Amino acid sequence: MLKENPVQSKKSRFESLDVFRGMAIAAMILVNNPGSWSHVYPPLLHAEWHGFTPTDLVFPAFLFIVGVAMPFSLGKYIDGSRPARSVYGRILRRSAILFALGLFLNGFYQYDWENIRVMGVLQRISLAYLISSLVVLNLSLRKQMILAVVILLGYQAAMQLIPVPGFGAGNLSAEGNFGAFIDRAILGTQHLLKGGQFDPEGLFSTLPAVVTVLIGYWTGDWMRRQTPEPRSSLNLVLAGLSGLVVGRLWGFGFPINKALWTSSYVIFSAGWCLLILAFCYHLIEVLGRKTWAFPFKVMGLNAIFLFVGSGLVARILLYTHIGTGENAPNTYTWIYENLFQTWAGSLNGSLLFAIVTVLIWWCILYAMYRLNWFLKV
Repeated sequence: MLKENPVQSKKSRFESLDVFRGMAIAAMILVNNPGSWSHVYPPLLHAEWHGFTPTDLVFPAFLFIVGVAMPFSLGKYIDGSRPARSVYGRILRRSAILFALGLFLNGFYQYDWENIRVMGVLQRISLAYLISSLVVLNLSLRKQMILAVVILLGYQAAMQLIPVPGFGAGNLSAEGNFGAFIDRAILGTQHLLKGGQFDPEGLFSTLPAVVTVLIGYWTGDWMRRQTPEPRSSLNLVLAGLSGLVVGRLWGFGFPINKALWTSSYVIFSAGWCLLILAFCYHLIEVLGRKTWAFPFKVMGLNAIFLFVGSGLVARILLYTHIGTGENAPNTYTWIYENLFQTWAGSLNGSLLFAIVTVLIWWCILYAMYRLNWFLKV
Protein backbone atom coordinates (compact mmCIF):
# COMPACT_ATOMS: atom_id res chain seq x y z
CA MET A 1 0.00 0.00 0.00
CA LEU A 2 2.94 2.32 0.67
CA LYS A 3 4.37 3.00 -2.80
CA GLU A 4 7.78 4.57 -3.10
CA ASN A 5 7.95 8.00 -4.63
CA PRO A 6 10.40 8.16 -7.54
CA VAL A 7 11.82 11.36 -6.02
CA GLN A 8 14.30 10.08 -3.44
CA SER A 9 14.22 12.97 -1.00
CA LYS A 10 15.91 11.46 2.04
CA LYS A 11 15.41 13.23 5.34
CA SER A 12 17.48 12.70 8.45
CA ARG A 13 14.59 13.44 10.83
CA PHE A 14 10.85 14.09 10.85
CA GLU A 15 9.43 16.46 13.45
CA SER A 16 6.13 14.62 13.13
CA LEU A 17 7.79 11.55 14.64
CA ASP A 18 8.85 13.49 17.74
CA VAL A 19 5.31 14.83 18.02
CA PHE A 20 3.78 11.36 17.71
CA ARG A 21 6.19 10.10 20.38
CA GLY A 22 5.15 12.99 22.60
CA MET A 23 1.48 12.16 22.11
CA ALA A 24 2.18 8.56 23.08
CA ILE A 25 4.13 9.42 26.25
CA ALA A 26 1.54 12.02 27.29
CA ALA A 27 -1.19 9.40 26.88
CA MET A 28 0.87 6.94 28.91
CA ILE A 29 1.23 9.38 31.81
CA LEU A 30 -2.50 10.13 31.65
CA VAL A 31 -3.68 6.50 31.74
CA ASN A 32 -1.05 5.33 34.25
CA ASN A 33 -1.74 7.99 36.88
CA PRO A 34 -5.42 8.19 37.83
CA GLY A 35 -6.13 9.44 41.31
CA SER A 36 -7.79 6.12 42.05
CA TRP A 37 -7.97 2.96 39.94
CA SER A 38 -11.48 2.47 41.31
CA HIS A 39 -12.62 5.64 39.54
CA VAL A 40 -11.48 5.73 35.90
CA TYR A 41 -13.40 6.52 32.73
CA PRO A 42 -13.60 3.32 30.59
CA PRO A 43 -11.62 4.65 27.57
CA LEU A 44 -8.68 5.24 29.94
CA LEU A 45 -8.58 1.57 30.93
CA HIS A 46 -7.28 -1.42 29.00
CA ALA A 47 -9.84 -3.85 27.63
CA GLU A 48 -10.67 -6.40 30.32
CA TRP A 49 -9.34 -9.16 28.05
CA HIS A 50 -10.31 -9.51 24.38
CA GLY A 51 -11.13 -6.18 22.75
CA PHE A 52 -9.55 -2.80 22.19
CA THR A 53 -9.74 0.60 23.88
CA PRO A 54 -7.76 3.80 23.19
CA THR A 55 -5.49 2.86 26.09
CA ASP A 56 -4.55 -0.35 24.30
CA LEU A 57 -2.90 1.75 21.60
CA VAL A 58 -0.32 3.42 23.85
CA PHE A 59 2.24 0.61 24.14
CA PRO A 60 2.24 -0.50 20.48
CA ALA A 61 2.59 3.17 19.53
CA PHE A 62 5.92 3.25 21.38
CA LEU A 63 7.16 0.13 19.59
CA PHE A 64 5.91 1.40 16.24
CA ILE A 65 7.76 4.69 16.80
CA VAL A 66 10.94 2.79 17.69
CA GLY A 67 10.66 1.11 14.30
CA VAL A 68 9.95 4.32 12.39
CA ALA A 69 13.09 5.91 13.87
CA MET A 70 15.37 2.99 12.97
CA PRO A 71 15.91 3.82 9.26
CA PHE A 72 17.15 7.27 10.22
CA SER A 73 19.70 5.94 12.71
CA LEU A 74 20.74 2.89 10.68
CA GLY A 75 20.08 4.31 7.22
CA LYS A 76 23.55 4.07 5.68
CA TYR A 77 23.83 0.41 6.65
CA ILE A 78 20.33 -0.40 5.49
CA ASP A 79 21.13 1.19 2.13
CA GLY A 80 23.87 -1.31 1.45
CA SER A 81 26.97 -0.50 3.48
CA ARG A 82 28.28 -3.38 5.55
CA PRO A 83 27.39 -2.83 9.24
CA ALA A 84 30.49 -2.17 11.31
CA ARG A 85 31.04 -4.10 14.49
CA SER A 86 30.59 -0.85 16.41
CA VAL A 87 27.00 -0.60 15.14
CA TYR A 88 26.10 -3.90 16.79
CA GLY A 89 27.86 -2.67 19.90
CA ARG A 90 25.68 0.44 20.03
CA ILE A 91 22.55 -1.63 19.49
CA LEU A 92 23.50 -4.03 22.28
CA ARG A 93 24.42 -1.13 24.57
CA ARG A 94 21.11 0.63 24.01
CA SER A 95 19.13 -2.57 24.53
CA ALA A 96 21.03 -3.38 27.72
CA ILE A 97 20.46 0.12 29.15
CA LEU A 98 16.72 -0.02 28.42
CA PHE A 99 16.44 -3.48 29.97
CA ALA A 100 18.41 -2.37 33.05
CA LEU A 101 16.22 0.72 33.49
CA GLY A 102 13.15 -1.51 33.39
CA LEU A 103 14.61 -3.81 36.05
CA PHE A 104 15.52 -0.80 38.15
CA LEU A 105 11.94 0.47 38.04
CA ASN A 106 10.59 -2.99 38.91
CA GLY A 107 12.83 -3.27 41.95
CA PHE A 108 12.81 0.35 43.06
CA TYR A 109 12.04 0.99 46.73
CA GLN A 110 11.36 -2.67 47.55
CA TYR A 111 14.66 -4.24 46.46
CA ASP A 112 13.35 -7.81 46.56
CA TRP A 113 15.76 -9.00 43.92
CA GLU A 114 15.02 -12.69 44.51
CA ASN A 115 11.42 -12.15 43.41
CA ILE A 116 11.82 -9.19 41.10
CA ARG A 117 9.66 -9.05 38.01
CA VAL A 118 12.02 -9.63 35.08
CA MET A 119 9.93 -8.30 32.23
CA GLY A 120 8.10 -4.99 31.76
CA VAL A 121 7.49 -2.22 29.24
CA LEU A 122 11.10 -1.09 28.86
CA GLN A 123 12.30 -4.70 28.80
CA ARG A 124 9.95 -5.50 25.94
CA ILE A 125 11.04 -2.39 24.04
CA SER A 126 14.65 -3.43 24.62
CA LEU A 127 14.24 -6.96 23.28
CA ALA A 128 11.98 -5.98 20.39
CA TYR A 129 14.43 -3.25 19.35
CA LEU A 130 17.39 -5.62 19.58
CA ILE A 131 15.79 -8.38 17.52
CA SER A 132 14.33 -5.98 14.96
CA SER A 133 17.66 -4.21 14.48
CA LEU A 134 19.42 -7.49 13.81
CA VAL A 135 16.69 -8.44 11.35
CA VAL A 136 16.79 -5.22 9.30
CA LEU A 137 20.60 -5.17 9.21
CA ASN A 138 20.91 -8.73 7.95
CA LEU A 139 17.80 -9.56 5.93
CA SER A 140 16.42 -8.10 2.73
CA LEU A 141 13.02 -6.40 2.79
CA ARG A 142 11.41 -9.48 1.24
CA LYS A 143 12.91 -11.78 3.86
CA GLN A 144 11.90 -9.38 6.62
CA MET A 145 8.29 -9.53 5.49
CA ILE A 146 8.37 -13.30 5.18
CA LEU A 147 9.79 -13.54 8.71
CA ALA A 148 7.06 -11.22 10.02
CA VAL A 149 4.34 -13.38 8.48
CA VAL A 150 5.96 -16.52 9.88
CA ILE A 151 6.10 -14.98 13.36
CA LEU A 152 2.46 -13.88 13.33
CA LEU A 153 1.12 -17.16 11.92
CA GLY A 154 3.48 -19.24 14.04
CA TYR A 155 2.47 -17.35 17.18
CA GLN A 156 -1.20 -17.96 16.45
CA ALA A 157 -0.56 -21.65 15.76
CA ALA A 158 1.36 -22.05 19.02
CA MET A 159 -1.30 -20.26 21.05
CA GLN A 160 -4.18 -22.21 19.53
CA LEU A 161 -2.77 -25.65 18.77
CA ILE A 162 -0.15 -26.56 21.39
CA PRO A 163 -1.74 -28.07 24.52
CA VAL A 164 -0.87 -26.59 27.91
CA PRO A 165 -0.79 -29.06 30.83
CA GLY A 166 -3.99 -28.74 32.81
CA PHE A 167 -5.65 -26.46 30.25
CA GLY A 168 -5.43 -28.14 26.86
CA ALA A 169 -4.91 -26.48 23.47
CA GLY A 170 -6.36 -23.15 22.39
CA ASN A 171 -6.98 -21.82 25.90
CA LEU A 172 -6.54 -18.05 25.71
CA SER A 173 -7.15 -17.28 29.38
CA ALA A 174 -4.49 -15.52 31.43
CA GLU A 175 -3.29 -18.69 33.15
CA GLY A 176 -4.06 -21.22 30.43
CA ASN A 177 -2.49 -19.68 27.34
CA PHE A 178 0.67 -21.21 25.87
CA GLY A 179 2.66 -17.99 26.23
CA ALA A 180 2.06 -17.89 29.98
CA PHE A 181 3.13 -21.54 30.21
CA ILE A 182 6.42 -20.74 28.43
CA ASP A 183 7.03 -17.71 30.66
CA ARG A 184 6.41 -19.74 33.81
CA ALA A 185 8.77 -22.44 32.59
CA ILE A 186 11.58 -20.01 31.71
CA LEU A 187 11.22 -17.20 34.26
CA GLY A 188 9.34 -18.85 37.11
CA THR A 189 6.19 -17.44 38.66
CA GLN A 190 8.17 -15.44 41.22
CA HIS A 191 9.56 -13.32 38.37
CA LEU A 192 6.24 -12.64 36.63
CA LEU A 193 3.93 -9.69 37.28
CA LYS A 194 2.96 -9.66 40.99
CA GLY A 195 4.31 -13.21 41.32
CA GLY A 196 1.29 -14.52 39.40
CA GLN A 197 0.73 -17.00 36.61
CA PHE A 198 0.80 -14.51 33.74
CA ASP A 199 2.80 -11.49 32.64
CA PRO A 200 1.35 -9.22 29.91
CA GLU A 201 4.90 -8.26 28.92
CA GLY A 202 6.20 -11.82 28.98
CA LEU A 203 8.98 -13.32 26.90
CA PHE A 204 6.90 -15.33 24.45
CA SER A 205 4.49 -12.54 23.53
CA THR A 206 7.50 -10.32 22.78
CA LEU A 207 7.87 -12.22 19.49
CA PRO A 208 4.79 -10.67 17.81
CA ALA A 209 5.81 -7.32 19.36
CA VAL A 210 8.91 -7.55 17.15
CA VAL A 211 6.58 -7.38 14.15
CA THR A 212 5.08 -4.15 15.52
CA VAL A 213 8.58 -2.65 15.41
CA LEU A 214 9.20 -4.03 11.90
CA ILE A 215 5.99 -2.45 10.59
CA GLY A 216 7.21 0.84 12.03
CA TYR A 217 10.59 0.32 10.37
CA TRP A 218 9.03 -0.33 6.95
CA THR A 219 6.97 2.83 7.41
CA GLY A 220 9.98 4.94 8.37
CA ASP A 221 12.11 3.53 5.55
CA TRP A 222 9.36 4.45 3.10
CA MET A 223 8.87 7.92 4.62
CA ARG A 224 12.52 8.95 4.36
CA ARG A 225 12.39 8.38 0.62
CA GLN A 226 9.36 10.58 0.04
CA THR A 227 8.83 14.20 -0.82
CA PRO A 228 6.30 15.50 1.75
CA GLU A 229 3.13 15.97 -0.27
CA PRO A 230 -0.56 15.09 0.05
CA ARG A 231 -0.09 11.84 -1.87
CA SER A 232 2.37 10.62 0.77
CA SER A 233 -0.14 11.39 3.52
CA LEU A 234 -2.86 9.59 1.58
CA ASN A 235 -0.71 6.48 1.22
CA LEU A 236 -0.19 6.41 4.98
CA VAL A 237 -3.94 6.74 5.51
CA LEU A 238 -4.70 3.92 3.06
CA ALA A 239 -2.13 1.68 4.73
CA GLY A 240 -3.63 2.47 8.13
CA LEU A 241 -7.17 1.71 7.00
CA SER A 242 -5.97 -1.56 5.50
CA GLY A 243 -4.43 -2.49 8.84
CA LEU A 244 -7.69 -1.80 10.64
CA VAL A 245 -9.69 -3.96 8.24
CA VAL A 246 -7.21 -6.85 8.15
CA GLY A 247 -6.71 -6.74 11.92
CA ARG A 248 -10.44 -6.71 12.61
CA LEU A 249 -11.07 -9.61 10.24
CA TRP A 250 -8.15 -11.56 11.68
CA GLY A 251 -9.67 -11.00 15.10
CA PHE A 252 -12.54 -13.35 14.28
CA GLY A 253 -10.04 -16.22 14.20
CA PHE A 254 -7.53 -14.93 16.77
CA PRO A 255 -9.10 -12.29 19.04
CA ILE A 256 -7.61 -8.82 19.36
CA ASN A 257 -5.94 -8.88 22.78
CA LYS A 258 -3.30 -6.47 24.05
CA ALA A 259 -2.27 -8.61 27.03
CA LEU A 260 -1.54 -11.56 24.74
CA TRP A 261 -0.25 -9.30 21.93
CA THR A 262 -2.15 -11.44 19.44
CA SER A 263 -1.37 -11.33 15.74
CA SER A 264 -4.65 -9.55 15.00
CA TYR A 265 -3.76 -6.97 17.66
CA VAL A 266 -0.40 -6.34 15.96
CA ILE A 267 -2.06 -5.50 12.65
CA PHE A 268 -5.03 -3.61 14.11
CA SER A 269 -2.92 -1.41 16.39
CA ALA A 270 -0.45 -0.77 13.56
CA GLY A 271 -3.38 0.49 11.50
CA TRP A 272 -4.20 3.08 14.15
CA CYS A 273 -0.53 4.05 14.48
CA LEU A 274 -0.33 4.67 10.74
CA LEU A 275 -3.43 6.86 10.83
CA ILE A 276 -2.12 8.97 13.71
CA LEU A 277 1.27 9.27 12.03
CA ALA A 278 -0.47 10.30 8.79
CA PHE A 279 -2.31 13.04 10.70
CA CYS A 280 0.92 14.38 12.23
CA TYR A 281 2.87 14.00 8.99
CA HIS A 282 0.31 15.84 6.90
CA LEU A 283 -0.10 18.79 9.24
CA ILE A 284 3.60 19.19 10.08
CA GLU A 285 5.62 17.97 7.10
CA VAL A 286 3.18 18.66 4.26
CA LEU A 287 1.28 21.77 5.42
CA GLY A 288 3.94 23.14 7.76
CA ARG A 289 1.49 23.70 10.62
CA LYS A 290 3.59 23.15 13.72
CA THR A 291 2.31 25.48 16.45
CA TRP A 292 -0.29 23.02 17.75
CA ALA A 293 2.34 20.28 18.00
CA PHE A 294 4.92 22.09 20.14
CA PRO A 295 3.68 20.77 23.54
CA PHE A 296 3.91 17.19 22.25
CA LYS A 297 7.30 17.81 20.66
CA VAL A 298 8.67 18.94 24.04
CA MET A 299 7.57 15.65 25.59
CA GLY A 300 8.65 13.51 22.67
CA LEU A 301 12.23 14.75 22.72
CA ASN A 302 12.73 13.50 26.30
CA ALA A 303 10.46 10.46 26.31
CA ILE A 304 12.85 8.08 28.09
CA PHE A 305 13.53 10.59 30.87
CA LEU A 306 9.78 11.12 31.28
CA PHE A 307 9.02 7.39 31.33
CA VAL A 308 11.62 6.60 33.98
CA GLY A 309 11.12 9.81 35.98
CA SER A 310 7.34 9.46 36.16
CA GLY A 311 7.71 5.83 37.19
CA LEU A 312 10.09 6.69 40.00
CA VAL A 313 7.96 9.54 41.33
CA ALA A 314 4.80 7.43 41.25
CA ARG A 315 6.53 4.66 43.19
CA ILE A 316 7.85 7.10 45.80
CA LEU A 317 4.34 8.49 46.29
CA LEU A 318 2.88 4.99 46.58
CA TYR A 319 5.46 3.64 49.02
CA THR A 320 5.64 6.64 51.36
CA HIS A 321 2.87 7.54 53.82
CA ILE A 322 1.30 10.60 55.38
CA GLY A 323 0.92 10.11 59.11
CA THR A 324 1.63 7.02 61.19
CA GLY A 325 -0.13 3.80 62.01
CA GLU A 326 -1.50 0.92 59.95
CA ASN A 327 -4.25 3.04 58.37
CA ALA A 328 -2.00 5.92 57.30
CA PRO A 329 -2.67 6.55 53.59
CA ASN A 330 0.17 6.52 51.12
CA THR A 331 1.20 9.91 49.77
CA TYR A 332 -0.36 9.25 46.37
CA THR A 333 -3.78 8.50 47.86
CA TRP A 334 -3.56 11.39 50.33
CA ILE A 335 -2.93 13.89 47.53
CA TYR A 336 -5.85 12.54 45.49
CA GLU A 337 -8.31 12.44 48.35
CA ASN A 338 -7.41 15.81 49.87
CA LEU A 339 -6.58 17.95 46.82
CA PHE A 340 -8.85 16.52 44.11
CA GLN A 341 -11.60 14.20 45.33
CA THR A 342 -12.94 16.58 47.99
CA TRP A 343 -14.12 19.18 45.47
CA ALA A 344 -14.12 17.49 42.05
CA GLY A 345 -15.68 14.18 43.07
CA SER A 346 -14.28 10.66 42.83
CA LEU A 347 -14.38 10.15 39.06
CA ASN A 348 -13.60 13.65 37.84
CA GLY A 349 -11.10 14.14 40.65
CA SER A 350 -9.30 10.99 39.55
CA LEU A 351 -9.13 12.25 35.97
CA LEU A 352 -8.03 15.71 37.08
CA PHE A 353 -5.24 14.14 39.14
CA ALA A 354 -3.96 12.44 35.98
CA ILE A 355 -4.24 15.62 33.89
CA VAL A 356 -2.36 17.69 36.49
CA THR A 357 0.33 15.00 36.56
CA VAL A 358 0.78 15.37 32.80
CA LEU A 359 0.95 19.18 33.08
CA ILE A 360 3.52 19.09 35.88
CA TRP A 361 5.76 16.79 33.86
CA TRP A 362 5.31 18.98 30.80
CA CYS A 363 6.58 21.98 32.75
CA ILE A 364 9.64 19.99 33.82
CA LEU A 365 10.34 18.87 30.27
CA TYR A 366 9.80 22.38 28.93
CA ALA A 367 12.48 23.65 31.30
CA MET A 368 14.78 20.90 30.04
CA TYR A 369 13.93 21.84 26.46
CA ARG A 370 14.83 25.48 27.08
CA LEU A 371 18.12 24.37 28.65
CA ASN A 372 18.77 22.04 25.71
CA TRP A 373 18.92 19.02 28.00
CA PHE A 374 17.98 15.82 26.17
CA LEU A 375 18.45 12.33 27.59
CA LYS A 376 19.44 9.85 24.91
CA VAL A 377 19.97 6.12 25.32
